[in-house]
This record gives sequence, C-alpha cells and structure tokens, in this order.
Amino acid sequence: MSRNSDGATSRFSWLLIYLKGVCMGAADAVPGVSGGTIALITGIYERLISAVTAITPGRIKRALGVVVPGRRADAIAAMREVDVGFLLALGAGIATAIVTVMRVLHIALNDAPVPTYGFFFGLIAASAVVLYAQVSLDGPRQIAAAVAGFVLAFVASGGSGGAFGHSLPAIAVAGGIAVSAMILPGVSGSLLLLILGQYEYMNAALNTFIDRLIDIAGGASLSVIVEPGTVVITFMLGAVVGLFSIAHVVRWALEHHRRATLAFLVSLIVGALRAPVVESTNALVDAGRSWSTELYAAFAVAAVVGAAVVLLVDRYTGIIES
Repeated sequence: MSRNSDGATSRFSWLLIYLKGVCMGAADAVPGVSGGTIALITGIYERLISAVTAITPGRIKRALGVVVPGRRADAIAAMREVDVGFLLALGAGIATAIVTVMRVLHIALNDAPVPTYGFFFGLIAASAVVLYAQVSLDGPRQIAAAVAGFVLAFVASGGSGGAFGHSLPAIAVAGGIAVSAMILPGVSGSLLLLILGQYEYMNAALNTFIDRLIDIAGGASLSVIVEPGTVVITFMLGAVVGLFSIAHVVRWALEHHRRATLAFLVSLIVGALRAPVVESTNALVDAGRSWSTELYAAFAVAAVVGAAVVLLVDRYTGIIES
C-alpha cells in the first residue's frame, strides 16, 4: 500500500470514529437512549472504556510535557497510552451532535412540550423494559437496590425546578453524574439530568452560550457571554471530575456488585418515568393550559414513537452481540 493510500485510510478511520461520536452524541442528547449503548452497537465500547480509565493524573502530567523539547517523546507516549487521538475524534463528534440536537430539542420543548416529553417518556419506558430482562431480583440485596433506585428517581423527578435547584454547585454535580452515565450501556446521562431538573435548564444555557459566541464574532461585547459561559464551564468542570471519579466508582460497583447495581440503575429509569409527565404538566401550567384529549393523544403517539426507537436500537444491539 502506498503512503498516500495509508494516509487516506488513516483519515477515513478518524472520520469513522468522528461519525460514531456523532451517533453517540445524538443519543446522549435525549433522555432514555444511552451513548454507551451506541458505542456498543458501533463496536467501540471496550476501546472507549479502556481509554477513559487509562487517563490518570500521572499521564496527564507527562502529556503536558509536550511543550518541553526534552520530554516530547515521553509526552507522545503518554498520549498514545490514553488513546488521545481516538478520544479527540470521538469527543468532537459527540460535541457536534449535542450542540445540534440540543438546539432542535430546545425549539421542540418551547413549541411542542407535550409531544416532546411524550417522546422522552417512550424512550425511557422502552429502555426500562429492555434492561429489566438483564436484571435479577432474586435476593434481598437486589430488591433493596431496586426499591432505592425507584424511590430516589421518583422523588427527585417530582419537583418543578428539580430537587437541587440551579446553583453552580448543583450544576457541577449534575455534570459529574451525567458524564459518568453516558459511558454506561443502557443509562442515559440526559435522563439523569431530567431527573435532577437540569435538562431543560442546561439545554437553554448551552444554546444561549452558542448564540452569544456568534454575537461576539459579530462584534458584541465579551460581557454577553459571562453568565451562560459560567454555567456551561461549571457543568464541564463537573463532568471532568465525574469522569475521573464517579465513572470509576460505577464501574467498580458493576464489577463487584453487578446484580445489585444493575437493579438500582434500571429501577432508577423506571422511577424517572414521572419526570416527563411532571414536566409536561408544568409546561402546560406555565402556558395557562390544561390537559385535553388531544394533548393526551399527542403524548401517547409520541411515546410510541420513542419506544419504537429504543426497541430498534436494542434489536441491532442484539444482532451485534450474538
């Protein structure tokens, strides 16, 4: 194979990873479908987990030495150890999709909240049905974990503004929880944001942040970006901390207490079914409206569509795993 051919093949492989990241990001942006499931379907899940768990403070310190002439070789070796090219290409794809899909969902949540939350309800319900096939409730530990997961999600998703509000510490915690869930098959980071009452708030903050960046490029003052930028950066910092801590904790729990952990996670999803209903009702109250036969029908139809999406994804996951 010629050098040009090798270069073209390499560029194609990075483009493919980027496109897989786009698929993961699109899944991560909606409650109910896990980016980890998409990673499993597209055959990069194990590589993703290996790369994420290979990131350590020591390797980060070595990688930063790339700016020092005498340490560049070791820095490049550290980057290869954490598969930095893969993570950058995948991360770029995820970011592209999240920004794009979140903008569409922001419009949908404002213009048609009931069918949008109905779609989320279907995604969540079908995810719970699919995942419960993998859960065993044949012992007191598993039953206790399932009850705890359900109660936690049901209670947390019942508030109109979320149980934790929108303070910067709450946003940082939400970022850590969401990013850790995004790398686990079956658990959606956006779903946990919905439970915490942060989904719509972060959706709006991200879109405002992007709009303000565009305004600055057009000559606006930098001050317009301070407020949304603070929210987005706080969320991202929480996500980084979550990547190095919560994700490892959840992985440890799955390795040492797999059945109880799965029972907790899946029951968390079942308890979260309250969230789309509560959010739909709140949206109607804010608009001075109430539930009607037409709105119930719109919610139900959208839920069926959402459930069909998850079942289709599960079908292809089964094909790949078999």
